[in-house]
Amino acid sequence: MEKRIEAIKKHLQTASYKLTPQREATVRVLLEHEEDHLSAEDVYLLVKEKSPEIGLATVYRTLELLTELKIVDKINFGDGVSRYDLRHEGATHFHHHLICTECGAVDEVEEYLLSDVEKAVETTWKFQVKDHRLTFYGICHRCQEDDGQK
Repeated sequence: MEKRIEAIKKHLQTASYKLTPQREATVRVLLEHEEDHLSAEDVYLLVKEKSPEIGLATVYRTLELLTELKIVDKINFGDGVSRYDLRHEGATHFHHHLICTECGAVDEVEEYLLSDVEKAVETTWKFQVKDHRLTFYGICHRCQEDDGQK
């Protein structure tokens, strides 16, 4: 975790920002819950447990800054709630998600699947791709197994 925090600190410094104690508390929560897709309110409640002096507005500003600097991705799974997901170190693209329409589970796909599609878009439409998001909606393997056992 300390290595990731140091990398994020350097990323912030490159953009002329500091890793303040408030920002570090927010980053630590995101790192500790990296497998989750936390809302700003979720992050705030977890930060508040460790640093009660930090306010909700500070957490919001920190998340927006981290999003702007592409340290964190802001995502919405169609439920009207923005969630935050740390980009993996060195990642140049957003990772993909599988959303179960039965139980609401969100699984991540780390493989880079769209290089051919990006090349086609850039060639055919002369469009320079900077990033992309791909979300699949369906029924997860857990729900399919549960249905098969009934």
